[in-house]
Amino acid sequence: MSTRPLIVSVPDARLHDAIEPVAQGVEVFEWDMTTPSPRSEIDMVVVPYIGALGRIEMLSTVKTRLVQSQSLGYDGISELLPRATVFANAASVHEASTAELALTLVLASQRGIREFVHSSLEGHWAPAWFDSLADRTVMIIGHGGVGRAIEDRLAGFEVKLVRVAQHARSDERGEIHAVSSLPELLPDADIVIVIVPLDETTTHLVDDRFLSQLKDGALVVNVSRGRVFDTSAVITHAQRGRLRFALDVVDPEPLPDGHVLFTLENVLITPHVGGASSAMLPRIARLVNSQISRLLNGEEPLNVVLRT
Repeated sequence: MSTRPLIVSVPDARLHDAIEPVAQGVEVFEWDMTTPSPRSEIDMVVVPYIGALGRIEMLSTVKTRLVQSQSLGYDGISELLPRATVFANAASVHEASTAELALTLVLASQRGIREFVHSSLEGHWAPAWFDSLADRTVMIIGHGGVGRAIEDRLAGFEVKLVRVAQHARSDERGEIHAVSSLPELLPDADIVIVIVPLDETTTHLVDDRFLSQLKDGALVVNVSRGRVFDTSAVITHAQRGRLRFALDVVDPEPLPDGHVLFTLENVLITPHVGGASSAMLPRIARLVNSQISRLLNGEEPLNVVLRT
C-alpha cells in the first residue's frame, strides 16, 4: 500500500530550485502565504524571509508538523501561531553574514570610511587620522551563534575582548560576564556590539542609563533588534556628539524618510541587511534539506524554539 509523500511548501521559486533535488517520497510546492493554502495538510511550511509576521495567520487552516522560519529572531511569532504548532528558527543560516556586517560597521566607523566616501564623491583628497580597531576594548553583548561568529572574526584584530551573556560562565576562551555586570564593564569599553534576542528582558536594554556609562567617543553597534535600543536615548546621546552609533536595526523600522538619525554624522545606518547576502541561500537550502531528512526519518527537527 502506498503512503502519502512528505509535503513541503516553500515561499518562492528561488528556494525551490536551491533545495532540488530532494529525497524520493517528497513533494515540494510553492506557497508565498499571501493567499490561503491550497493544501489542508503540509508537513513543513517554510515561511517567507520578508514579511513573515504578516502572513502567519494563513497557517490557521493548515495542519502542519513544522513551521520553518528563514530568520534567527522570532519575537512576536508565538502570539500568532495556531495551537499545537512546532516552530523552528534559522540558526546556522545568518551567523556568518551578520558577523561580517557587524565587523564592517565597526571597521567603517573606526577608520572613517563614511567621511572618506563623502570626500571622494565630492572630488576631494582628504587624508584624516582615525582610531584603529587594534588595541581597543571590544564588548560583545550576546553569546549566541552570531555573537560567537563575531568573536571568531575579531580574533585576528588584536583587541581586548569582553564577552557578556545573560548568565556568567566560562568556556575554552575564558570568562563570559553576566548582563548584571554591565555597570562595572561599560566604562572601559571602546566598542560595544549588541546581538541579543528581543524579549521582555532585552527591550530597551540600551537606554539612557546604559549609554551614560560609556566613555566619550565609544562606538555602539546594533545588529540585534531595533527595540533593544531606546531610540530617544540614542538620538539624545548622538546629538550631544559624545557617542557614535552603527545601526543595522532601528525602531521604528523601516526608518521613515528624513528621520533625524539619518542626519547625524556620528550615526552610520544600514537597512537591516545583516542576513541579506549570498551566504543565505545555500545555508537555508541546507537547513531545509536537513529538516526534510529528519521528518522522513521520524527525528526531532533542528532549531525548534516554539511549541504552541
